[in-house]
This record gives sequence, structure tokens and C-alpha cells, in this order.
Amino acid sequence: MNWVGRTFEAEVGPVAHGGHCVSRVEGRVVFVRHALPGEVVLVEVTEDKGGSYCRADAVRVLEAAEERVEPPCPLAAPGLCGGCDWQHATPEFQRELKARVVAEQLSRLAGIEWPVEVEALPGGPLDWRSRVRLVAGRDGRAGLRAHRSHQVVALDDCPIAVPGALDPVLARRWRPGTELEVTSDGDGRTHLRELSVVRGKRRAKQLSGGIAVQHAAGRDWKLDAHGFWQVHPAAADTLAAVVGEWAKAPQDALVWDLYSGAGLFASVLASQVGPRGEVVAVESGRRAVADGEAALADLPQVRWRGGRAEQVLPGLPGRPEVVVLDPPRSGAGREVVESIVERAPARVVYVACDPAALARDLATFAGSGYRLAELRAFDAFPMTHHVECVALVVPENVGGSGHDADRGRT
Repeated sequence: MNWVGRTFEAEVGPVAHGGHCVSRVEGRVVFVRHALPGEVVLVEVTEDKGGSYCRADAVRVLEAAEERVEPPCPLAAPGLCGGCDWQHATPEFQRELKARVVAEQLSRLAGIEWPVEVEALPGGPLDWRSRVRLVAGRDGRAGLRAHRSHQVVALDDCPIAVPGALDPVLARRWRPGTELEVTSDGDGRTHLRELSVVRGKRRAKQLSGGIAVQHAAGRDWKLDAHGFWQVHPAAADTLAAVVGEWAKAPQDALVWDLYSGAGLFASVLASQVGPRGEVVAVESGRRAVADGEAALADLPQVRWRGGRAEQVLPGLPGRPEVVVLDPPRSGAGREVVESIVERAPARVVYVACDPAALARDLATFAGSGYRLAELRAFDAFPMTHHVECVALVVPENVGGSGHDADRGRT
């Protein structure tokens, strides 16, 4: 029997990866959004594809958790904008929920028991999102889609976006279905690109700006405004500092920077290995490689290799002392991890935007004689369920870096 539209009371259980909590009703798992662990809520089922679980929204809170607050955005509610997941929780509790998720993923997918703390970045939980993709609804107003839906929820404002960045988009009407990419760069300039489908072909039109200026790792970067860069204004500097601290690349060494983007981490590694060392930066995006080559033209020790990591790595010569990787949300995958461990680097620094993908790759590292030595997690996406992690991975027989070397083993 399909439960869509059914309402019932539910006791809310633990948080789960994806911005919801778990409840159990009549032998089925119910993934409940807009709830917090320990609450009693009235839920309405929104999706049911049969099987052992369904999805629901908490449409009324009967017994609230202490950490519940009024969302700062009226659209952060059942059936409305799907851009945020945790506006109904205090910022401190949001970070606690994310820490629980990271720890659960490490335990379940990698067999690693690890105490996790999610650290706040400077600037607070609002006004941080520097990159937003919107879509025009049937009435031509720009907005964001509802959760797991094509429905467009029109915006008048967005409290997590950089103030003023969305004003040029929200002030006018657009052709229905048009997608709009907005980037606010490090100098506070707004860049706007329109994406549309005309006669079956996808077209991009730059309406303002196009070359973003960013500032991180002690350098100024000129980049494609809509290419990859950290969304939170404080994230690039924060992650670069941790990568540098844990990489500890020796002078004159060979190191790899995989999924390098425009070379943020490569710039840090280059300063460590010095002019007689070598940093091999591997990146599949042609524009990112071009931007990186221009940005790091003063660092000839950075050598660029364009292409997918799994295709490039087998042909790279030498044994890297350090490997840094920042893969997409799906993770590096077994093929890339095995290519890394075949070269036996002394240290691997893994930057991850998805804890499940990180855990899966850590399990692969563990199967090849490497273990987790350090982990830090950052709330680089406040109000959402996303979290950024940095992990230090070392050979099994190598001690930790200032901590108990046996911590985290199972």
C-alpha cells in the first residue's frame, strides 16, 4: 500500500545522512525532514516507492526538542524551498548533528570509530553562500526547487546568500525554465550567467562579469566565475591551511595534487617542496587547468596534467612523498585509491565534501595498509546537511601526528 499523503504521529529517532532523521512506523523506516532527534511530530508522507522505507515531512511539532528554533527564512518549511535542511535547529546543534553523521558513516562504511567535532567557520550561519544556481518558474520569477521536486519556489531573498548577490536576478522576470548561476567573488563583484535550452541545445550566456577574483593561501586568483571554488568565503583559506599543516611535504620532494581545480592546494605544496621539488597537478577541467597555469605561472615546479585522475595516474612517473586529493562528491573510488597506494606515499591528505564517499574510500585505503591518522570537519555549508572534512591517511605502521596513533582503529 502506498503511503503518500498519509499522516500519523511519529517519535523521531537519530539523524541520518541527507538532512533528515529516522523514525520507524509499522515496521517501516520513515525518513523525516524538518524534525529533530527526540521530538514527537505529526508527519505527512511525501514519497513512497514501496519497500522498507518512505519519506515524510514533519508538518506539526507535538513535542519539541530544546534545540529547536524559528527558521530565519519562512521558506524553510515543508513543501517549500529545498535549499536548506537544518534552519529549525540552533547553529551549535546543526554542527552536532553533522558530527553524528560523519561519525556514523565512518563507523558503518569503514569500521572506524572516531570522535568527530564539526568546527564553525568565521562569519556566522547566514550571509555566506557566494554561489547560487536558481531557476525561473512558470511565472518567470527566479527561485529554488522544492526538496526532491521540480517545483520552483520563488524567492524574494535568501538569508544564506551573500547580501545583495541575488538582487539582479530576483528583480526581474525570466523565460520559464531558464537557469541562472550567480557568483559573488572575493572583491564583492557579482557574476551572472544564464543557461537555457534553445531548439534542444543548451546555451550559456554571460550577462555580467565572468572572471572572478578570489583571495586565498596568500595569493590573488583570477578564475572562471562559474568554475569550481569553495562556496563559503572562509573555506578556501581554512582548507589550504589544514592541507599545508598535514602535508608537510619535504624540500625537493615529488608530490601529487589530484582533482586540483585551479591549484589552491598546489600553491601550498609548491611552497613546501621549493623550486627544486615538483608538484604534479591533475585536473580534468580544461578551463580550470588554464586558470591554474595562469595563476601559478610564478611556480614552475607545478606541472599540470589535464585529464581524469583514474586515466592520468597510471602514467605518472616516480613515487610521490605526499598526495593531496579533493575529489567530487562521489569520492575518488577504488581505482584511484589503489593507484595512490601502489606508489606508497608517506602521507595522503584527503579533502571530502561527502562523508559517505570519504568513508568508502577510507575503507579502501585500510584494505591496502593505510589508516586514518587525523580528521577535522568544518561547517562550510551552514543551515544545510553538507559538511567538509579533511583526513590525514598514513601507512599502518606510521605513528600519528601528535595524537594517539591507535585512536580510530577497530
